[in-house]
Amino acid sequence: MYLLLQPKITDYELIDSGNFEKLERFGDYILARPEPQAVWDKSLSEEDWQKRASAIFRKAKGKDQLSPDERGEWHNLKKMPEKWYLHYGQGGRKYKFKLSLSAFKHVGIFPEQAENWQYIEDKLQKMGIQDPKVLNLFAYTGGASIVAKGNGADVTHVDSIKQTISWAKENMEISHLSDIRWVVEDALKFVKREVKRGKKYNGIILDPPAYGRGPDGEKWILEEGINELIKSCLQLIDDKNFFFILNLYSMGFSVVIAETIIKQNYATISNAEMGELILQDSFQKRLPLGVFYRFASI
Repeated sequence: MYLLLQPKITDYELIDSGNFEKLERFGDYILARPEPQAVWDKSLSEEDWQKRASAIFRKAKGKDQLSPDERGEWHNLKKMPEKWYLHYGQGGRKYKFKLSLSAFKHVGIFPEQAENWQYIEDKLQKMGIQDPKVLNLFAYTGGASIVAKGNGADVTHVDSIKQTISWAKENMEISHLSDIRWVVEDALKFVKREVKRGKKYNGIILDPPAYGRGPDGEKWILEEGINELIKSCLQLIDDKNFFFILNLYSMGFSVVIAETIIKQNYATISNAEMGELILQDSFQKRLPLGVFYRFASI
């Protein structure tokens, strides 16, 4: 089944997209930042973007839209706080995430991931077991970790950058949660060690970047490492109760690659879903923001 999944977050809105940029509302603030997949024209004028935006991100000089170096700087057009918050939750438990302007155009949350958060909630609730174990790799500021913990999971959160783990801890605390296990380590090293230990998890969330560095300078390139990483993760899946989520953001990287690796190394795939995570702007233009492959025992 190939799906196009669009999340719903009250505190977030994609207002417009085009000319390699996107205009987004995060809570009370509107931001303009680069988006290499927005190859079409903007629907609003440049003047409208300038009037609406609280801040605009500009890449460093000499860097084009497709450069792997996403460093740059924010230009505040209106008064911006050092940090503000986004709320998430439909009906049940409510979560709170800190947002802040970073030197890499990110603000602390990937709103398209709310579709996977809903999936995590659904699968954990249907498992009906006490303290299901969930492993979140390349876990960033912990959106998936927080949602899993809020649904009763015993969560291990792995990321190679101390600052993002500190950010994730703050998100846990302001969401009135506790006791997530934090691990600052290269994801592949951690997974291979867990395999040797015979560990099993009821949920695995795998969100590898196109490129990156581990805490000890380990080099990560998606095309070179994805096969070994997926194979190792599949060995950690619980025999009876489980879900598995893989996200891929690298432009041009097909979800069929993920499907092929998983099917080659896992005997029985049930309830599989694959497709694209998208955001639709207010002019009905649909912006692709990565592919996913996921499956579960229920």
